[in-house]
Amino acid sequence: MLMNDFYRIQYLQRDPNSVSCKIAFNSQHDIFKASNSGRPVVPGVCMMEMVKELLEQQTDQNLWMRNMDQVKFLQMVTSDEQPMIEISWQQSGRSYNVSAAMKNGSDDLFRLNGYFEKK
Repeated sequence: MLMNDFYRIQYLQRDPNSVSCKIAFNSQHDIFKASNSGRPVVPGVCMMEMVKELLEQQTDQNLWMRNMDQVKFLQMVTSDEQPMIEISWQQSGRSYNVSAAMKNGSDDLFRLNGYFEKK
């Protein structure tokens, strides 16, 4: 799990079938030490895992990524940013149809649309 190690939640607002939270990254985490660019960049796979973890926390379910219809990495996300993550979902049986975005102000950094399923 990356939560409370790689990142932490600073603020969270929960509504039925959606959550919005502001996060802060641990700039000292080993993941950032592997960055070759000189700027500690959040790997895309970590962004996807963050969506999964936040969805699991809000639904109280162990989930796996079943199918991603769309995943877009629109801008580099660095360790000093404190973006908002917005996730909405619709449950159908064992599946969750999910739409997620990571934003910095009005700028979209990352978008994901796909399906997660109960383990």
